[in-house]
Amino acid sequence: MIRDIIIIKDGLPLYSTHFKNSDNTISQVFTQNNDIIMMTGFLSALNSFSEEFDNFGPIKELRLLNTELKLSFLKDISVPNLIYLATYDESSKGVNVQRTLRKISKDFIEKYGIEEIENWSGKTDYFDAMNDVVDLHVNEEVKENEKEFKEKVVDLFKNVEQKLNENIKGTKIEVSSNLKAEELENQKYIDYYSFVPFFKTSRKINPRFYLTGEMSHQIFRQINGEKSIDQIARELALNHEQVYNVCKNLVKIGFISIQNT
Repeated sequence: MIRDIIIIKDGLPLYSTHFKNSDNTISQVFTQNNDIIMMTGFLSALNSFSEEFDNFGPIKELRLLNTELKLSFLKDISVPNLIYLATYDESSKGVNVQRTLRKISKDFIEKYGIEEIENWSGKTDYFDAMNDVVDLHVNEEVKENEKEFKEKVVDLFKNVEQKLNENIKGTKIEVSSNLKAEELENQKYIDYYSFVPFFKTSRKINPRFYLTGEMSHQIFRQINGEKSIDQIARELALNHEQVYNVCKNLVKIGFISIQNT
């Protein structure tokens, strides 16, 4: 997600905002008055330096090696030495961040006008009316990332489910002709219930944020990479299908995988 938005003119920060749902200390440097002036001056000079070489052109993106953050730049040709800067982490795509900066740039020019920007008095809160505009565009970028992530998760889940169903269909079932339909159904899924769910991510996840109902939370807490779907169902006195459905949801979210023992 985007952590900071900064607008720089002649090396000085006209406007800056930090999104407080981020606890990244490197990112918070950009909101501290003493550091932000040094940082924006350096980045503005670096961008100007790169433009001195015809083969280089303006800088669009930088990566900070000691943190997961990246810096995205957008230079506005309508106002000399005006640069829009965003810091963001791996959950955002550079192309989406650039699109957000273009939206902010368009609204900034329309709201204040070129003359007013060029004659800025130096007051740090002069452009604070941009807060709502910036929040709107950053939230749009977050929703866009979430949509893309959900689409990827759905595609991943469909692939996993297809493979699981293929494994189920490939199971040889030898039964006598007098078996009842429900007994046949239980026999059909017996191999699948021996599969073991295990976490792909940290278990320091509050299941209440992602699963509804106490039954789902109990199943979540039983997953340890050793217990099969059958064992979890027996220990919690639940139907196998109930455990299976919760595991499917966790696979869909991307928290767990299921392996055949």
